[in-house]
Amino acid sequence: MSQKTDEIGSYLNSPEKQGWLYKRTLIIVVISQIFGGAGLAAGVTVGALLAQDMLGTDSYAGIPAALLTLGSAGAAMLVGRLSQRFGRRAGLAAGFLAGGIGAIGVIVAAVDRNILLLFASLLVYGAGTATNLQARYAGTDLAKPNQRATAVSIAMVSTTFGAVAGPNLVDVMGRFAESLGIPALAGPFILGAAAFILAGLVLLCLLRPDPYVVAKAIAAAQKKEQNQSAQMASPTRGNANRGIIVGATVMILTQIVMVAIMTMTPVHMMHHGHGLSEVGLVIGIHIGAMYLPSLLTGVLVDKIGRTAMAYASGGILLAAALLAALAPADSMLLLIAALALLGLGWNFGLISGTALIVDATDLSTRAKTQGTIDVLIALAGASGGALSGMVVARSSYATLSFAGGVLSLLLIPVVIWSRSNSKAEQSENLPM
Repeated sequence: MSQKTDEIGSYLNSPEKQGWLYKRTLIIVVISQIFGGAGLAAGVTVGALLAQDMLGTDSYAGIPAALLTLGSAGAAMLVGRLSQRFGRRAGLAAGFLAGGIGAIGVIVAAVDRNILLLFASLLVYGAGTATNLQARYAGTDLAKPNQRATAVSIAMVSTTFGAVAGPNLVDVMGRFAESLGIPALAGPFILGAAAFILAGLVLLCLLRPDPYVVAKAIAAAQKKEQNQSAQMASPTRGNANRGIIVGATVMILTQIVMVAIMTMTPVHMMHHGHGLSEVGLVIGIHIGAMYLPSLLTGVLVDKIGRTAMAYASGGILLAAALLAALAPADSMLLLIAALALLGLGWNFGLISGTALIVDATDLSTRAKTQGTIDVLIALAGASGGALSGMVVARSSYATLSFAGGVLSLLLIPVVIWSRSNSKAEQSENLPM
């Protein structure tokens, strides 16, 4: 214990060591996110198709996405609390390993045609999705204020490599699964199980010393030195609450729109004669657009401001929804464009919203607050996923997409409210 305390203490008065640990943390997060991205892609790509196959109806095809995001909600709370108490290493490793166990359960459920086991396993599998998102915070713990969005973006862009590869391996993993006597649609979950477990092991073995533990120790030392530090970098209470509300709202709305349209796109495509490889291509490009622009997005959020990028998110999501609604079902090109825009709008919303949350929270409670907000994001996604199948079954994919467009417009008044009620923020040195 004393050795661990000494190790953390060695970082307190050494900006060079803090900078070194910040860079090392980003490298480890990048490695884990490459594996984690491959893991989350399995459920996104074939979860709805697997449920449709086992249930024999489209009405509940949105249930897997709902269960994934519901499981993600519970896991986000647990990962946030574990991280608050024990550090990022414990919280993130536990979440990824749980996701791997859930993926194994999905494979067993597909073999046994056991729908209850499938639903239970998808809940547990959602832990990997939650952890994949929460890992973006690990890179911000030791980042300077003007590096925060960039740090988030580095963590997110690394997810692209696995996330894009996953959907495009649907056919390969399907054939591999069939060679083992496993249904083809469960094949991607074999990749998901291995990927999540590897991501968890990377963090468990390499994320030492823990960046969040070190960051809290640095913050505590700074507070001691500045007893009456009313002018420390943390925002005022009113501005902090406003930042949390706006950041959470931006991420929640973008999540609902993205999950609802994305969930039903594979089902929509299969109904109009597209094959699994084409579904994999569209979803792969969509996931690529969710993560690949992150490096540029992070720089833009840090340079031109959080709210400007939130406005852009709403506009891009509206364009994506309208294109998805109006595109002919047999047009691969327009479906690809719509899903790419959907991913890009989500990317802008998530990174700008995350930066707002980090700016508005204090290190003493940051991980718990981040976990709580990710619960709300996951529940929003669960609602979007569950309702999407019902809307399409009773109406159409176009109606669902139009509804998503209307929701995306709500981002604009929320951001305007934040601007009109926070004149004090204009004097802060963080771009808003």
